[in-house]
Amino acid sequence: MRVAVIGAGIIGVTTAFELAVDGHQVTVFERRASVAEEASFANAGVVAPGYVTPWAAPGMAAKIAGFLMRKHAPVRIALPLTREDIAWIWQWYQSCDLATYTANRARMQRLGFYSRTRLHEITDHFQFEYDRSVGYMVLLRGEKDSRLVQPSLQVLRDAGVEFKEMNAGEARTIEPAISPEIDFLGAIHLPNDEVGNCRQFALLLKNEAQTQGVHFEFNAAVGPLNPAAPASLAVWGLESQVPVQRQFDAVVVCGGVDSAELLRPLGLDIPLAAVYGYSISAPLRESVNAPRSALMDERYKVAIARLGNRVRVAGSAEIGGSLAKKNAAAIQTLYKVLHDWFPGAARLVNSGSATMGAAVQEWKGARPMLPDGPPVIGPTAIPGVWLNLGHGSSGWALSCGCARVVTDLMAGRQPEVDIEGLGVDRLAH
Repeated sequence: MRVAVIGAGIIGVTTAFELAVDGHQVTVFERRASVAEEASFANAGVVAPGYVTPWAAPGMAAKIAGFLMRKHAPVRIALPLTREDIAWIWQWYQSCDLATYTANRARMQRLGFYSRTRLHEITDHFQFEYDRSVGYMVLLRGEKDSRLVQPSLQVLRDAGVEFKEMNAGEARTIEPAISPEIDFLGAIHLPNDEVGNCRQFALLLKNEAQTQGVHFEFNAAVGPLNPAAPASLAVWGLESQVPVQRQFDAVVVCGGVDSAELLRPLGLDIPLAAVYGYSISAPLRESVNAPRSALMDERYKVAIARLGNRVRVAGSAEIGGSLAKKNAAAIQTLYKVLHDWFPGAARLVNSGSATMGAAVQEWKGARPMLPDGPPVIGPTAIPGVWLNLGHGSSGWALSCGCARVVTDLMAGRQPEVDIEGLGVDRLAH
């Protein structure tokens, strides 16, 4: 079939690749100038299936309320809040009950483990070389952090995930560059999890997709889908005044937060919200002072990752506001966590009260999240319209598996992973 993929983030690129492998004629439309330019650009890079869980969890509302007064809060509310934001928060709150959380957690983790397997298959088959390393450590500053992490450890046990609880001394043997100045309780080490540069992988896979015949059209914006001809796209080029109509047999919408607007004329109300995340990326100062792989500060929910010759620090979940306006406090939290654990890892320049340097990249991305947690993947009730949306902060961890599922479903094959509850009908409940 002639298939259009809307969006060339990590979800769109993996989807286009899998569809081409299956023999489809694929065209990808991307409004930016290259792949992985938005939410996939500078994310944390962690692939840890056991930690892929819904944000909508029992007790989370109370936790967020407590965060609002903290200087270094892992969750923030930014103004203005739109009506859509408020409606999304209400739907999220309603999804925080135990039964809903438990079902959605199982769905996401099944998909996470399957996706990691597919990621490894692709990487090994094409011998991709991108910045990546094995091992993931959750750092526990004190007894309170240890108590709060216990339910997550039971989830890991239930999922059969290998991990080890260790004291600070044991943690330092695995990550010897941890600052000698920080006094912490211990860590959870997951030896089979990993960190990888999402954007580098997307660029490599884009090249392989092109060898499979995929055609990428960049600087190409797609208009809302037409109910009379949903597989006929209105496409604007960089300097186009009038859209060009492009006809396909099927369309897979992978366009992130703005996909909701594309789908609304079809009667599909997809409650996507932008939950903004931040990162800083800086060149190594001294390799010996940098982390070997990826770590997560459990208290601040901030990840520190070694990506080749750079260190990336990523975290925060911000609801409301806009992509254009960066929250200085959120960025300073990232610098604080990096300084606490690895003060000599990166080349940073102190300028007045701000910590920054010409080589330091500060980034904010809009993660497309559904209120209950899992993405929606598969067909809609509209012939020819397919979805691969709403992966939130887990897009990199879920991308390869979701792409394979969509491709199998389009071919009429039973996917290799249980996809119960991942269809668009879930959102009607």
